[in-house]
Amino acid sequence: MSALSNVFKLSPAGINWPRAVMFLDAALVPLLVFWAIGHEQYLFSALFGLLFAGLADPGGGYGHRVSHIAVFALIGAGVTALGFGIGADAWGWLVLAAFMVTLVAGLAAAFGVHRFVAALLLNLWFVVTLGLASSFHQHARITSYTWAQVLAWAGGSALWIAVTFFAWLIRGREDRPQPVAELPGDTSRKKLTGPMVMFAVIRAMAIGGTVALAFGLNLSHGYWMPIAAMVAMKPSLGQSTLVAAQRLAGTLIGAVGAALLLLVPASEHGLRLFAVERGLEVVALVLLMHGAAIRFYNYALYCAAIAAGVLVLVDLPQPSDYAAEGYRVLWTLCGVGIGLIIIMFAGLLAKRTATSSP
Repeated sequence: MSALSNVFKLSPAGINWPRAVMFLDAALVPLLVFWAIGHEQYLFSALFGLLFAGLADPGGGYGHRVSHIAVFALIGAGVTALGFGIGADAWGWLVLAAFMVTLVAGLAAAFGVHRFVAALLLNLWFVVTLGLASSFHQHARITSYTWAQVLAWAGGSALWIAVTFFAWLIRGREDRPQPVAELPGDTSRKKLTGPMVMFAVIRAMAIGGTVALAFGLNLSHGYWMPIAAMVAMKPSLGQSTLVAAQRLAGTLIGAVGAALLLLVPASEHGLRLFAVERGLEVVALVLLMHGAAIRFYNYALYCAAIAAGVLVLVDLPQPSDYAAEGYRVLWTLCGVGIGLIIIMFAGLLAKRTATSSP
């Protein structure tokens, strides 16, 4: 009970509603645009381009911020093109791509902690693109073009640059801190140690393995497994057992919540189904907004809000029933279990590093 209370211990002073409202205000722009033009299948790329560009914003001088976000957006466009481009190909290509992207993201620690976190965001986005591409491919009524998804991602990132530009002008062209202050801001180069490289390889093998299971066995809603594993895994060796437990608990709570929300349109058809889906898109935005607000309030609840928002957006095109919800929760449990195994390996690597250090 003591361990459980620590996982869900609340810190009321850690709520940041101004930042959450800023993210929501910006996210409403692509939401309304794609509602108006009737191509909601591209909304996800625009939203994640916007939100992840905001998370990767390093703060400081405006020129520095724009150059950093532009490079992040360009790499993200390449990741988007890769994910949607191979999403309907043979599962072996998906496994190879997932392994390589995860490995490169893990080795990005050599370029500083901030760039490492940005690489992990793009890594998560790649796993999400595979789920989206698979979801679109299973529905003949949904047409998704890779170039349009890349353009939507770039548009979302450009929207964040525009928002920060107007904020910079309004505040008298002052240098600003990074909007998500709790993310590491260190950009100094780091030396890759043996345990760090090994952990990056283990993470890449885990994501490649979950992608192989999901797509190689053609599991129903199987892509929830690699998404859950990616969200649940510790991004680095240095995180504590408490943070790891919070990530695992939050991922599982978010997945269960998303599964229950996706049951809402199960019995709806026609205009009512259309209205319910649009409503769930708004709910997903509100969940992401709460995630932006409660990062310091409680990390487990933060992970739950982010996981629920992401999974609702990914699986909206899929019809829901009780069997589908059972599969979603089952593969999430499997993904979280794989994340737990990786955490155990990380603990062993950390102990080995501490023992071998002078």
